Amino acid sequence: MSARQKEKKKRGKIILFIVEIFVLLIMAAVLYAVLKVEKVGKVELNEEKLVINEEVKERAETTKMKGYRNIALFGVDSTTGALAKNTRSDTIMIASINLDTGECKLVSVYRDTYLNLSNDTYNKCNAAYMKGGPEMAINMLNMNLDMNITDFITVGFAGLADTIDALGGVMIDVDEAEINHLNSYQFTMAEDLKRPYKEVTSTGYQQLTGLQATAYCRYTAGDDFKRTERQREVLMAMADKAKTASVSTLNQIANDVFNEIYTSLDITEIVELLGNVKDYNIVDQAGF
Repeated sequence: MSARQKEKKKRGKIILFIVEIFVLLIMAAVLYAVLKVEKVGKVELNEEKLVINEEVKERAETTKMKGYRNIALFGVDSTTGALAKNTRSDTIMIASINLDTGECKLVSVYRDTYLNLSNDTYNKCNAAYMKGGPEMAINMLNMNLDMNITDFITVGFAGLADTIDALGGVMIDVDEAEINHLNSYQFTMAEDLKRPYKEVTSTGYQQLTGLQATAYCRYTAGDDFKRTERQREVLMAMADKAKTASVSTLNQIANDVFNEIYTSLDITEIVELLGNVKDYNIVDQAGF
């Protein structure tokens, strides 16, 4: 074999190697995209697998349940962005919206409530999301509470913090007993999320950052009764802040944080709901 032929053969091997690397990179990118879609963004729920009692369906068309839309809100114990399943939904809320008046009610379901997970096994209700994702968690709520939920929104620590920051923070009344707990949880999350944090140093009604407000939601002093109360307080503060933002700002926020949530709603539906945010009022809230 001549030197030219050897050089040509060598060059061919190099080109083949580069092509193989390029193909591997494309495969890796596709795999990453698939995994990311499984964790965040929109998911199509199979409505045939959603458990809704026939009597509840009838009541939703003929009684005081008519004209309401119920959406499940899940907050999962995740700093890694894993939102689809295999993580407990330590925050479980139902937002019930009167479509005629815009009046909204928030109900927290305490995470340690012992319920049928929708498969005739009983456990703490926050285990449903870990075992079967949003579909099982919705079925658990529908089966045990006679609900007709078909939509959900799930968020992790980073998504909640970033949404609050995008709104410019929220106003919360912090008391002396809450400061140490708040800062302790904030420090832990800052390490996990690899982002800076600022300690809360004084009491009173003040603006909290996304990380501070998320820490305020998380800490467990007062057990789940007080913890869920703080979660609803932050959610209501977010709603108040959203009402003062322009439609264009809200649209931008929705697009920016959509890849940090997991939901049955598509981005156009979320933007449409946000466009009418001034028409909605939270008139009642409680825990179950």
